[in-house]
Amino acid sequence: MAKRFKVTATGKVLRSRAGRRHLLASKSAKRKRQLAKTTSVDVTDVRRIKENLPFR
Repeated sequence: MAKRFKVTATGKVLRSRAGRRHLLASKSAKRKRQLAKTTSVDVTDVRRIKENLPFR
């Protein structure tokens, strides 16, 4: 879990977007560029993820 998520100083949990490992030829440059950005985890999943992290 620690390799997949990062907790910010304010307590938000960040994750990387799925869909950027393979089959990239059929995706537009704009789509690949947007997939490179990190995004925050949904509020409903934050508590569950934080419980499974070795650090808090």
